[in-house]
Amino acid sequence: MKILLLEDDEILSESLQEYLEIEGFEVDVAFDGEEVYDLTFENHYDLYIFDINVPKEDGFKVLKSLKDADDNTPTIYITALTDINSISKGFALGAEDYIKKPFDPEELVIRIKSKYLKSDEIISYQNLQYNPHTKQLYKDGKVIGLGEVQMALFHQLITNQGKIVSSYQLLELLEHPNPNALRVNLTKLKNKLDIDIKNIRSQGYMLEKV
Repeated sequence: MKILLLEDDEILSESLQEYLEIEGFEVDVAFDGEEVYDLTFENHYDLYIFDINVPKEDGFKVLKSLKDADDNTPTIYITALTDINSISKGFALGAEDYIKKPFDPEELVIRIKSKYLKSDEIISYQNLQYNPHTKQLYKDGKVIGLGEVQMALFHQLITNQGKIVSSYQLLELLEHPNPNALRVNLTKLKNKLDIDIKNIRSQGYMLEKV
């Protein structure tokens, strides 16, 4: 899951970003309302976490502008505002949740996982369990760490079980794309996870359904 955090308090934003990333989320940070527009123009996000009292454009105006542009990304407000009018305004603009500052970051993670990550979205494959949103991978119940490249390759293959993923598409995931490097990475992936990745000649690679 990719999250955009709008928070102008640098200490709080840094600690929240670090905590969320430890939990497996990918997080970008905006420190003012205008930065949100730049980031959302360039990226797709699965969740917004917005403070309200931020520079340039407050969190209310930012969310209204995004909704007016048909951006329906789920949004959680985090704010020190506690009056009922502010809370009502936030929900009226389309926010799905509201957390009052100060709060425990664990509470935020619990809410995210319970509302936006469903257990039936976990992909099971042989003795592997994979969450495509958090990129967490387990083998026999134990966390397996893959490098960035191998994780990207595995994600493409596991989310396209039974389908051929083109060599071109997989090559784009490499830092220095070339066929030999792709074969080496896929061989390491096969050996580490004990899975059968089939080479479909002149087309690409495929992880067969089980």
